[in-house]
Amino acid sequence: MQVRRVLLGISGGIAAYKAAELARRFTKAGCQVQAVMTESAQRFIGAQTLQALTGQPVRHSLWDEQAEAAMGHIELARWPDAIVIAPATANTLAKLAHGFADDLLTTLCLATDKPIFVAPAMNRLMWANAATQANIALLRQRGYTVIGPGSGAQACGEIGEGRLSEPEDIAAAVLAALTPAAPVAAGPLSGVKAVVTAGPTREPIDPVRFITNRSSGKQGYAVATALTALGADVTLISGPVNLAVPSGVRRVSVESAQDMLEATFAACAAADILVGTAAVADYRPLAVADQKIKKKTETLDLALTKNADILTEVRQRQPQLFIVGFAAETEKLAEHARGKLERKKLNLIAANWVGGGRAFDQDDNALQVYWNGGERALGPADKSEIARQLAALIAERYAIAETAPAVGAVAPTKASAAKAATKTKAKASTKTAVATKTAKKAVKK
Repeated sequence: MQVRRVLLGISGGIAAYKAAELARRFTKAGCQVQAVMTESAQRFIGAQTLQALTGQPVRHSLWDEQAEAAMGHIELARWPDAIVIAPATANTLAKLAHGFADDLLTTLCLATDKPIFVAPAMNRLMWANAATQANIALLRQRGYTVIGPGSGAQACGEIGEGRLSEPEDIAAAVLAALTPAAPVAAGPLSGVKAVVTAGPTREPIDPVRFITNRSSGKQGYAVATALTALGADVTLISGPVNLAVPSGVRRVSVESAQDMLEATFAACAAADILVGTAAVADYRPLAVADQKIKKKTETLDLALTKNADILTEVRQRQPQLFIVGFAAETEKLAEHARGKLERKKLNLIAANWVGGGRAFDQDDNALQVYWNGGERALGPADKSEIARQLAALIAERYAIAETAPAVGAVAPTKASAAKAATKTKAKASTKTAVATKTAKKAVKK
């Protein structure tokens, strides 16, 4: 097996401490790793730590006389199979977007023809700033791969997008890109287009606050991966999560329930299967404040209005689509799940218990899957294994549905069946009579 070479660039942000774990994951995967640090990065993590993990002296200066005696930075730019910058600060992204080369790391990026991955990490407002977003868009146009950022609590005490993606997700995305795709075996879902919704939605209250839930998106991302393994062409419509895009899957990132509804409509127009694992907000604020709501009173009334039910809306538009719903329940699991199965005219519904440390924020899960006339228990097991079992069941039930009437189709009554049989007999008698006349004419001739 060919050894993959990764140049790990580290720029100066508090998330630099995670670079040590990222270096460990790359070396554990059999990669040769060369760390390159900016001057600011050295204030957050020691070079000795990275040298111990990679087995290579850390590079950090264009003015290293020993390394640069033979134009070492050019040699180093040619060495890796990929350059990975994690964390990539707003300043480093700006330098890369505008072609600056005032330190070793940015010089290497200008002097290389190898793929470059950047994992942004910064304050949520810095990430949302128009300048940063323009720089990210420009880098994407130039072929850079952007991993993350994630969303959640930040070192500054604020909450929002800008967190460095987890090292395991960054490593997985890079290694997947560097691994030649194996020939895809014909699976039971080959040629089938599937749409998976995953993660939470966010319903804004004001410019800094929103309503959301505890969904991590892990189960939905695992389902997208499992369907792809069975040969499906998968589009993943994802709310804000801190997860890497599964290999071979197209991701459409959304924020609110309305965003997800519109993206699902668009993706399902050419789809065969929809799996709705997303934890979509049932309600949204009736009015969104233009400015941050100030803390002036002891209580605050927040009027909410109901969001559209995505699966119901899609079913009304596409009666032929094979739809799998999810139901997260804290009580009466079977009763509530079967009610949703019938009410929303679903093909399958996968129900699971939540609350009390179950499902949300966990790596394992258990599902009870129901369909018209049957049910099956999946797990408990880790979410990847649950996803494989569920994908296999979806493929099984989809194959059956392909030979059955569409969901909601009216079964023929006895009277209509008898009438159809009479018509069939009449047609057969007519055909026989015509055939007899033709035969007699042929004999006379």
